[in-house]
Amino acid sequence: MKKIIGIILVLVVFLTGSLIIFKNETKENDLTKITVAEVAHTIFYAPGYAAISEGYFEEEGLEIELILTPGADKVAAAVLSGDADIGFSGSEATIYVYNGGEKDYLKTFAQLTQKDGSFLVSREKIEDFTLEDLIGKDVIGGRAGGMPEMTFEWALRQNGIDPKKEVNIDTSIAFAAMGGAFIGGQGDFVTLFEPTALEVEQQGYGYVVASIGELGGVVPYTSYSAKISYIEEHPEIIEKFTKALQRGLDFVHQSTDEEVAKSILEFFPDTSLQDLTNVIARYRAIDAWPTTTKFSQESFDHLQEIMQASGELDTKVPCQELIYFQD
Repeated sequence: MKKIIGIILVLVVFLTGSLIIFKNETKENDLTKITVAEVAHTIFYAPGYAAISEGYFEEEGLEIELILTPGADKVAAAVLSGDADIGFSGSEATIYVYNGGEKDYLKTFAQLTQKDGSFLVSREKIEDFTLEDLIGKDVIGGRAGGMPEMTFEWALRQNGIDPKKEVNIDTSIAFAAMGGAFIGGQGDFVTLFEPTALEVEQQGYGYVVASIGELGGVVPYTSYSAKISYIEEHPEIIEKFTKALQRGLDFVHQSTDEEVAKSILEFFPDTSLQDLTNVIARYRAIDAWPTTTKFSQESFDHLQEIMQASGELDTKVPCQELIYFQD
C-alpha cells in the first residue's frame, strides 16, 4: 500500500512540474516578439528601459528585442529593410525618408524624450561658462544632419553665434567614438550623452559645462517609428507598444531618481547605482522626458525649424503626414 501511495505522489509531483513548465512555455510562446532598432544605448532613454524591466511590455503580450543601430539613418534603413519592426531614433529620420520619396515611408507614433539629451563637456574647467566661450574653439559635435548636431548649432545661432564661421565643429567622428576621440586629445569641447559625459568627468578628462537640451527647447527628440504598411497591418501592436511606453513614462515621473536607477540597472551593468541615480537626476533637472507619448504640432514644427536653420530641410512637412495619431 505504501509503495502504491509513493508511486502516486511521484506521479503527482511529476505532473505538477510538467504543468508548470507547460504554462511557462505557453506564456512565453504567447508573447509577440518585436525587434526594436535603437539609435544609442543611453540612460537618456530610461522610460523605455523601465517599461521593459517593470514588465509593462509583457503585460501587453509583447517581447522586446533591442538591437543597437548607431545613427538615425541606419535605424531608418533597418526598419525599411525589415531587419527591425520598429525604429527608435531622432524624429528627423522620418522626414529624411519621406523627402527621399520612399512610398512605404516611416511614421512616428510615440515620443520618449522632449529635449536634447547631450551635455557640453569642456577639456578645461570654466567658471561661469557661456556659449561665447566656444568662439574660435574646436568642438566635436556629432553627425551632420543628426539631431544632436543640429540642436547644438541652433542653440549657437539663438545666442548670436555663427556655428559655421565662429566655431570649428567637427562632424566627421561617429557617435560611438566621440568620447574616445575627446579622451584621446581631439577637440576643446565635445557633446556627449550619459553615462559617457559622467565617465569623462570622473576620469578627469573634462567638465560638463552646459546642457544642450536646456538650450535647444522642447522637440520630439527621440521617438518610435514604423513603416506605414506595418502600422496598417498591426495597429493592435502599435497600440499595445504605446501603452507600455506610456506606463514607462508614468513610472519615471512617479518614482524617485534611485527607484528609476534600480529599475534600469540591468541595462547598465558597468555603471554604479549611485552614478545612475545622479544621471537620472541630471536628466530630470532639464525636464528631458514628456508626460505623454503624444506629439504636439508646436514641438514638431520646432523640430523642423531646427532642421531648416541647419540647412538640412527646405520646406516643412505637414505634421499629419509623418505622425500616426492614436485615439
